[in-house]
Amino acid sequence: MANPYEVAFEQSMNDPDGFWGKAAEDVAWTKKWDKVLDDSNKPFYRWFVGGELNTCYSALDLHVEEGRGDQPALIYDSPVTDTIKSYTYKELTDEVAKFAGVLAAQGVTKGDRVLIYMPMIAEAAIAMLATVRIGAVHSVVFGGFAAAELATRINDAKPKVIVSASCGIEVTKVIKYKPLLDEAIEIAESKPEKCVIIQRPMETASMIEGRDVDWVEAMGTAQPADCVPVAATDPCYILYTSGTTGQPKGVVRDTGGHVVALKWTMKNIYNVDAGDTYWAASDVGWVVGHSYIVYGPLFKGCTTILFEGKPVGTPDAGVFWRVISQHKVKSMFTAPTAFRAIKREDPRAEMMKDYDLSNFKYLFLAGERLDPDTLKWAENNLGIPVIDHWWQTETGWAICANCEGLHHFPVKEGSPTKPAPGWNLQVVDESNNQVAAGQIGALVVKLPLPPGTLPTLWKNDPRYIESYLEEFPGYYKTADAGFIDDEGYAFVMSRTDDIINVAGHRLSTGAMEEVLSDHPEVAECAVLGVEDQLKGQVPVGFVVLNAGVDRSHDEIISEVVQMVRERIGPVASFKKATVVKRLPKTRSGKILRGTIQKIADNKDFKVPATIDDPTILGEMEEALNTIGLAKSRQ
Repeated sequence: MANPYEVAFEQSMNDPDGFWGKAAEDVAWTKKWDKVLDDSNKPFYRWFVGGELNTCYSALDLHVEEGRGDQPALIYDSPVTDTIKSYTYKELTDEVAKFAGVLAAQGVTKGDRVLIYMPMIAEAAIAMLATVRIGAVHSVVFGGFAAAELATRINDAKPKVIVSASCGIEVTKVIKYKPLLDEAIEIAESKPEKCVIIQRPMETASMIEGRDVDWVEAMGTAQPADCVPVAATDPCYILYTSGTTGQPKGVVRDTGGHVVALKWTMKNIYNVDAGDTYWAASDVGWVVGHSYIVYGPLFKGCTTILFEGKPVGTPDAGVFWRVISQHKVKSMFTAPTAFRAIKREDPRAEMMKDYDLSNFKYLFLAGERLDPDTLKWAENNLGIPVIDHWWQTETGWAICANCEGLHHFPVKEGSPTKPAPGWNLQVVDESNNQVAAGQIGALVVKLPLPPGTLPTLWKNDPRYIESYLEEFPGYYKTADAGFIDDEGYAFVMSRTDDIINVAGHRLSTGAMEEVLSDHPEVAECAVLGVEDQLKGQVPVGFVVLNAGVDRSHDEIISEVVQMVRERIGPVASFKKATVVKRLPKTRSGKILRGTIQKIADNKDFKVPATIDDPTILGEMEEALNTIGLAKSRQ
């Protein structure tokens, strides 16, 4: 007998109109759609054509009207400022309506863009919800982004207003935002009419008369604004993701599909109901922060947590357990990187014992491949399902997941389980032919993509086609490589450019990373292919050790090299590895493999705008020199 997942998946494949039409009945529409899926202009598919609704109404006002006004909607938890502040649905609705009035007073109307350049404070979520309340389109840029990168996003989105703060806080360091914002506006061709600035106590920003508006003062005189309905196919937001050309791609999220898909995922994937507390430990600058700090939980009527801190160092590796215990979190979503950091600092999970985690039922991880060692560590210490799931900025929600609200499948190490309903995931070769079960190829999704995904790129249909649809006609290119086994489990091995060619053998660096991470003293690792005159490419490993390891590094490297030889074979030609203190990462925790590769191959590289700490690149160069790579540039 079929389980609920299989029933849902089959219907989503065979009758997408019926499946998503039913899901859409759970959403508040001011005007019902004429057609669930419009495929009249392929490959530009549109969902819920003719429908009208308001995103903010779905997130806030609806719940107040339905009697949830006194329930906590958002909890701002900031260990870096020693602040916890809770907003009920009624309080958050009032604050958002008032700030929507602030934006309206600066001339923002339906369809205008508002750029948000904010730290992880409650006002960031308020600004996002206020923008969509009046039918405008927000573009959130990670707070602290370099001025030049911010300027490119200002030029592309052309915001009428920019909302920012005087500073952000990185553990104990104050990052001044306003000088970066001023510089970005100076070099941008497109200029905002106004900037609304919230002054934080730890840094007072200088204001430019006539352009800059003080958040607190403006809120003091603001008239609350009502929700403005927009078309289901109108954009809700633009979120920039890095492009191969150096010019960021503006991923568009349309309004109707966004509300329908995210509300559906909260129960069916994350298994939370209205009233439950959900925590995505991410940042509003990333897609996870959009989908699962701000929108998804509020669409469902959950309590969501906005956390200003780090998994370690604010103040220690027990902070996640404190937040989960204190706020009775049922389901949590974060990156494997965060758990690797906790595991490294507290390998035996001693700090976990200080907290009551009895309300905690699910841990979801995504953003980087979940190595088996971290999976086992979390499973063994938490005693709850630890769910790997896979998705991208472009997709907005999970391509593959163990859909806990439908059916729990046995976990397979290295797999985000099966495609979620709506996702026709396939594996193809370079000629766009499907490959056999278990064979590695390009992971692609047969069109149309489900609701809540990107319909196009902002003002750039040709680049949308070129970036995602051209290489594999009829499919969306994920740019990830992997395979689907004979039970339908998907395995995401690596980005397609992380499949390396060693003397004619196509090998996955991700598979080698799994082997390295199994070493008991390795906290995290990266493997990448570097140029080799004889074999074309050879793999090189970088390992970060657990805290307190005092064994010889040479011994450990010898052991991991032998492990790869035993598990993958001599064909991998894995002979070089080195111990490093840390790996260069983006602020969201992704390892910058491409940048390391360029350093190793002695090629020029641009310091990524998303890098967490640029000083680490010098450390990587030194480490590579010790194993005969990255000869110093003249």
